[in-house]
Amino acid sequence: MTQVDPYKSLVLETSQNRRVKLNTNTPFTPTYIQASLTQSGDPQGIYTNRVKNRHIVLENPVRVSNAQKEHGAKKARRESEKKRKAAALGRRSTDAKGLWKLENGAEKFNLFLPLHQLWMGYMSELLGLSPPSSVPVADAMPNASSMHPKLVKADFHGSLLTVRQSKNPCLVGLSGIVIHETENAFKVITRKDQLKLIPKQNSIFTLAVPLYSTLPQTQFEPVEAVSSALSGHRPGTVLDAPHIAFDLYGNQFCFRSADRAGRKFKAKETIEL
Repeated sequence: MTQVDPYKSLVLETSQNRRVKLNTNTPFTPTYIQASLTQSGDPQGIYTNRVKNRHIVLENPVRVSNAQKEHGAKKARRESEKKRKAAALGRRSTDAKGLWKLENGAEKFNLFLPLHQLWMGYMSELLGLSPPSSVPVADAMPNASSMHPKLVKADFHGSLLTVRQSKNPCLVGLSGIVIHETENAFKVITRKDQLKLIPKQNSIFTLAVPLYSTLPQTQFEPVEAVSSALSGHRPGTVLDAPHIAFDLYGNQFCFRSADRAGRKFKAKETIEL
């Protein structure tokens, strides 16, 4: 079949070298095609069979293969991942800016008691604890099987941890409020107003959770709770009230708080120390 160049100059002439007059009897499309098919013996038949009453695409767009589409999608995902990583601050950036360094005089245990009180309310809502003096102690104990999946994914900033067992004997008995959790350590403030960095590896911690809910029961209770806490009538920590103690194995807990929230933990036997 003869190829037609649509961009060449239009020349429509008859055998008598007379210009063609386009009208309803001689429209442009059939006249142009029949005049361009000079090497065909039946231009009228070719136009009738291949062109007449058919939709013809005048452009030839470049088709993208499935492999090219998949490559483009992977490239877009890599670029978005790079932007996400660039937006998050790394360890060097945080250390250089001093984001996790306390100011001078801020290493006070009483200064972080409000954070601990907020954590107790957070655990009360997370575990669905009963209000105090409404249920006896024997019936107030929640179901352990329902508490464990929630505790392993909970946020421990503000909790009170105690080192029960460790390969480093200097760490045994150390207790304090968690102010920062990393992948491999807990940073706590002790009752002696000391900042300690406790590694998770080769350590077993005791986590205390309130037995009763510490959330306010009425809308006027928050103001009364603040005034009573300042006057010393309300217990300062979870250890000063009825609580539940759990053992936390540090070797199986070496995850960041954000990564632990989306991780699926499986029950397995543990042999520690």
